[in-house]
Amino acid sequence: MKASEHGVRAIGVKELAADALKSNPHNPRLLFDREDMTVLRGSIARVGILVPLTVYREERTRDYIILDGQRRWMCAKDVGLKKIPVNEVAEPTLVQNIVTMFQIHKLRKDWELMPTALKLELLMRELDEKKEKRLAELTGLDEAVVVRCKKLLSYNKRYQDMMLDADPDHRVKADFFIELYPVRNDRVVKNFPWFKKDKFTDDMLKKVDAKGLKAVTDFRIIKQHINNAAKARKVQLISKKLREFAEQPDLTPDHLNIESARVAADAKKVLTATDKLYAQINAIDVDQFFGEDAMWSRLETLAKLIRSKLRQLGRRVEE
Repeated sequence: MKASEHGVRAIGVKELAADALKSNPHNPRLLFDREDMTVLRGSIARVGILVPLTVYREERTRDYIILDGQRRWMCAKDVGLKKIPVNEVAEPTLVQNIVTMFQIHKLRKDWELMPTALKLELLMRELDEKKEKRLAELTGLDEAVVVRCKKLLSYNKRYQDMMLDADPDHRVKADFFIELYPVRNDRVVKNFPWFKKDKFTDDMLKKVDAKGLKAVTDFRIIKQHINNAAKARKVQLISKKLREFAEQPDLTPDHLNIESARVAADAKKVLTATDKLYAQINAIDVDQFFGEDAMWSRLETLAKLIRSKLRQLGRRVEE
């Protein structure tokens, strides 16, 4: 099945009463923070809607459903606009509806990821498709975004609802759960007798409030400490420390340090050497050093090594 097979057929442009339109239940972008739409409201109040909304008429209810233009419609209603210009298309199938919504909105910014994940889940179920590459082709999302969405779908509804809170001040960002995912699903951690995924997640949420976690990227540091302990065959010790870390909200990731002094010292040496090498390479005049084959060969070997290490890091982050 090709992505083009999921397109919708245009019918024509018309004007409809603002109250005659309905939100699309399959819009991947369910959360619209009204304070972020001030500029759009002002523009519509001055000159109206210049770009027609895209809508279809649902045969079962005879309602006009919005495919594209939810924010314009909301702002138009806020400023009292009675008539809305629309471009009507034929009613899509469920899969066409979801795919079209993704394709229409794929270049828009400031999406909340959890609503997108829920619509991706519905598409996966309808098409019986789980491959990230194929889902990316269908929706227009980056494959990495599809992977992030699938991580969010691994959390139960209680946590998903936290990401869907209508109040942005109370909404928990999807990044928190995405960064937590590698720790929560770590092969070593899952075997700790005391470890329960949801209990640990609740503890981490409390830790954010208590400032035991300064940023969601602290979970990468936690994962590093777990990896270091596993390599040093100190699994029982890291289990004890991680439990203490989880149960005491004010403890920071430093509590998990087992080989902190050696690792920090080695990292500092690499950083110092990298800064020096960067300055040297940056100063190279390519024409002047054109014939230094041994140097260029060694730099290429170094570049391959660095790329290999960065790929390993990327895989660790995605685990």
